[in-house]
Amino acid sequence: MRLKYFTIFLLFVSDYIYAQTCTTLGQTPATAFPVCGTSVFSQTTVPACGGKSIPVPGCNDGAAYGDLNPFWYKFTCFSSGTLGLTITPMTQSDDYDWQIFDITGRNPNDVYTDGSLYITSNWSAVSGATGTASNATAATNCAGYDYPNKSRMPFLLEGRQYLLLVSHFTSTNQSGYTLRFEGGTASITDPKAPHTSAARAFCDGSTILLKLNKKMRCNTLAPDGSDFSISSGLATIVGAGALTCATGFEMDSVAITLSNPLPPGSYSLFVKTGSDGNTIMDHCDREIPNGERIDFTLEPVQPTPMDSLSPVSCAPDLLQLVFEKPMRCSSIAPDGSDFVITGPTPVSVSAAYGKCSQNDNSEVIYIKLSSPILTKGSYTISLVRGTDGNTIIDECGEETPMGENISFQTADTVDASFSHQILYGCELDTIIYTHPGGNDIHTWQWAFEDGSTYTDHHTEKIYSVFGEKNASLVVSNGVCSDTVSTVVVLDNELKAAFDAIGFICPEDSIAYKDRSIGRITDWYWEFGNGSTSRLQHPDNLRYAPPHTNQIYTVSLTVTDDIGCVDAITKEVTVVTSCYIAIPNAFTPNGDGLNDFLYPVNAYKADNLIFRVFNVYGQKVFETRDHTKKWDGTLKNVPQQSGAYVWTLEYTHRDTGRNFDLKGTTMLIR
Repeated sequence: MRLKYFTIFLLFVSDYIYAQTCTTLGQTPATAFPVCGTSVFSQTTVPACGGKSIPVPGCNDGAAYGDLNPFWYKFTCFSSGTLGLTITPMTQSDDYDWQIFDITGRNPNDVYTDGSLYITSNWSAVSGATGTASNATAATNCAGYDYPNKSRMPFLLEGRQYLLLVSHFTSTNQSGYTLRFEGGTASITDPKAPHTSAARAFCDGSTILLKLNKKMRCNTLAPDGSDFSISSGLATIVGAGALTCATGFEMDSVAITLSNPLPPGSYSLFVKTGSDGNTIMDHCDREIPNGERIDFTLEPVQPTPMDSLSPVSCAPDLLQLVFEKPMRCSSIAPDGSDFVITGPTPVSVSAAYGKCSQNDNSEVIYIKLSSPILTKGSYTISLVRGTDGNTIIDECGEETPMGENISFQTADTVDASFSHQILYGCELDTIIYTHPGGNDIHTWQWAFEDGSTYTDHHTEKIYSVFGEKNASLVVSNGVCSDTVSTVVVLDNELKAAFDAIGFICPEDSIAYKDRSIGRITDWYWEFGNGSTSRLQHPDNLRYAPPHTNQIYTVSLTVTDDIGCVDAITKEVTVVTSCYIAIPNAFTPNGDGLNDFLYPVNAYKADNLIFRVFNVYGQKVFETRDHTKKWDGTLKNVPQQSGAYVWTLEYTHRDTGRNFDLKGTTMLIR
């Protein structure tokens, strides 16, 4: 195992040395492909790049896990459930690895440093199709050939955002793969139909800024602006573009360029099929309806109010303010002093910054907190004049007044720790798992080693097989989630067993050795001669010398600490003699009397070899088993009457003495 992992580590390191910075869209977390759950992604080539390490909780084997030759995919869960995915290499001997992260409210690049974002992964070295499967048991499969290339389907939560990394650890044979999302119960297909959301004119009225109701595909926007028309004859549309399309696949805002500025007033913007043969389309290839109309009013220039706050994540330490107009990044105080937060617990702002474009504008402002907010409650973020001498200023140079505020709610953090109670039985054991709830938890997802799942805060599992039982629980209150796993050992297996030799010489005493398994509290022995014992290891027992071989039935009954019972019986034979001898004559005539030649009473003859020779020195019989007997034939041919020479070698079990004997026996017919 060590050698195998060491080999994998060298392969990773070799590629890390020669990997290049990723510049192709989709090969970094920030430029991940947006996913529509119904789409099939076909990557026919995989540019060689990457090599940044990735934390994989539970895999501490020295393998260099990372995003080598990667592609990244991002998606939102729109309906909670399990996620099925399959990655099929174009070349079946290729080995692709993958990992899923929860990046809700986080910078996508945090996947390189924060192991808490981990959801599930598969880094197996087994080639061929990989992904998730409903019958897989492990949520994490580390590097190496000892791990299967299918992992357990993760349970996704509605409203959470996820990243999928697909990595290929070798820089050769980059023939690509297909990626499908199928087989799970979660929905990652946005049910929202594509539409326009809002429109406004830029400061001087020469540009219309159109807001879409969600992110849509950049490559469906006609650069000549032919996707739109305007109601006024005071200007014409001469172009359209989106700043985000230079560095990504999607846009949610379009800048529509007019031939000349519009005066203040009310206008209508219409969507139409452009010169590219379509309107704007979402990631599932659905178009904004042709002819859709959106009205806007060009107002005299005025300050931009604080508009909204993006959904607050669990234990937030970063808040995202959204504005109707872009705000100047240079007007944001880097120390966060433009903002004050009040609520049921003290909150301190440590920094603020924007997602700044080339023209120093940002539609969002990120507010970094000194520490996460862990307590449920209602908080208010208010705008004040910062250490830079101003509040914040929009793209038109207007300063937002002091006192603007937005309220937001936070959720309690949650704990998935659960208790268990074992109800032991003789045939079946029951384990009762219980989570105490609280902190607004309303989702419980139990998973067990047999693949079964349950969704209540309390569940019972019945087992007929003893040993280790794995249980994991994911809990959520819709904002915060937590996962806990444990191993419960069912150690009440009960099995009666003891050691006993098959024969007893008349002069010997026998020791019966208990080998039973279980939490035994009572032993009951019956030795077949009327005597009994309740000792675990009874005293040596001597049987009365018999006139003929006597068979005794010995039984052991054990009882454990909950009253379960198991029993076993064995037969032992007390023989009349253990004196080893060879008959001086035998008569193989089938009358049942003296029909065979063999070492009689050789019960204690270890390493026995018994041979018989005829008068010509030819060996006619050999055995190493004292129970095997010569019937007077050679190759099924009866041998003639007369004297036969025998040899006997053995070691006496009690004394350790070696014997090498020789004699003759008469065969009489």
